[in-house]
Amino acid sequence: MRRVLVAALLGASLAGCMRKESAPPAPEAGTAPSAAPQAAASTAPGAILFVSADTRGYLGPCGCSENMRGGIARAASQVLEARKGALPVLYIDGGNSLFGETELKPGQVPQEERKAKALSDAMRLMGLAVRATGPMDETRGAEFRQGLGLPELAPGAVKMLPAGARKVGVVAADSPEQLVTASARARAEGADFVVALLDATLEAAQSAVEQPGLAADVVVATRTASEFSGEQNKLVRATVPVVALQSKGRSLLRVDLGYAPQAGPFTPLKGQGDTEREVAALDQRLALLDKEINLPGVDPKLKALKQGKRDELVARKQALLTAPAAPAGGTNGFTLRFIPLESSLPSHPDAQTLVAAYDADVGKMNLAWAKEHGQDCPAPKKGQAGFVGNEPCRTCHEDTFPVWEKTKHHHAWETLEEVGKQFHLNCVSCHVTGWEQPGGVCRLDKVAGREDVGCEGCHGPGSEHADAPSTDNIIASPGETVCVTCHNPENSPHFDFATYLPRILGPGHGKPANAQKPATP
Repeated sequence: MRRVLVAALLGASLAGCMRKESAPPAPEAGTAPSAAPQAAASTAPGAILFVSADTRGYLGPCGCSENMRGGIARAASQVLEARKGALPVLYIDGGNSLFGETELKPGQVPQEERKAKALSDAMRLMGLAVRATGPMDETRGAEFRQGLGLPELAPGAVKMLPAGARKVGVVAADSPEQLVTASARARAEGADFVVALLDATLEAAQSAVEQPGLAADVVVATRTASEFSGEQNKLVRATVPVVALQSKGRSLLRVDLGYAPQAGPFTPLKGQGDTEREVAALDQRLALLDKEINLPGVDPKLKALKQGKRDELVARKQALLTAPAAPAGGTNGFTLRFIPLESSLPSHPDAQTLVAAYDADVGKMNLAWAKEHGQDCPAPKKGQAGFVGNEPCRTCHEDTFPVWEKTKHHHAWETLEEVGKQFHLNCVSCHVTGWEQPGGVCRLDKVAGREDVGCEGCHGPGSEHADAPSTDNIIASPGETVCVTCHNPENSPHFDFATYLPRILGPGHGKPANAQKPATP
């Protein structure tokens, strides 16, 4: 079942972005915008660190559901707003950020390279101090990566960053042994607080912090095990805390440092547990509201009321998460807090300009590539069913089409056109029928006749069924496993098969002919 209500809910910016020549100039890496009154004086009572990681080439959420987290423009707003305050601010990236796949098809290359360049521009805008690299940064090779001009930290290397009265040491590692060696070196070079960026999963990082001799204050696991394994922020409070960020740019890690009069080791600040419990309670209420807001057919007035309440709760949570830390009892302390980039948080206009440039141009670029280099889908092999489109189905199933035409499946392509994303490779597969399948659609310039989520989107390729109708050569009653190919945790986090299914059924299509008329989706 291809994207049902997901497609019609599309309204926010889809993932992806590219640099445009008219975009505002970005500051040099590691510097703050000149308008930001940074406190570089040694009298600053603390500092703020922002860490991103495992962004996987995302500049924004796909926009298929409401209230989706993420977006480089929202991240930029958090960092640049903090720079307006009295404390030094450092922005660090843990890597695995530039691409979402380690290998690209030829048709993906132009779009994905543009996207990586846009991410780089946004990181410079945010005043990136240093970043580690991982497999998701190597997709187009070291020469391309280095050509982006970002301040990189090689595995095993150390970068010392001034943070007011203290020094922050950032280390990169891709093994437990390297983690120990690099963190010890950072201490030897005078680091007061050490952030370790480990190219590993959370589970591997938990084992790594058990190594004797580790001198880090916090370890960030910068890689998730799979595309959908990074759905939650995670913090393991071991002797050395281990952090894993929600992937695809949906959250930032904020580290608040509070300085005592004298230098010394940093300890977690007392009272943070109370804040975490309050934030967790707010998150539970937000999750419930999100589910109710995304219910199919929810009354618009009720939806607006719930959205207003949600925005209010987000504001309360944001105030808790951004309250500055202060040293307690004459000790140097720190707090670790996740900043989920909620939909109601502001986007920085300069970063949003980068996103808008991509949205305006990448479709044209992809369409031009398809016209010049595109190849038709192969014909199905002997004994293999292929996609044939809706019209052969109409011959025998005319009565099902009025039901389908009232569903949001029928408007899947239209929802892309409304936001100018019909030629975005990140989106098209769930908005046409038979994308890159035998007899289906393999070229963006030859979509005509296969737009929307048609019969075969749910029932499978229909060439054999059209030639010899039988329940043995078609998926007569598609199950949930078909739906979740597009209604996945990222694009449709509140999808519930039993709730959504009735929205696409009606007399002649899953219901007896004398059944009650279905509600309008």
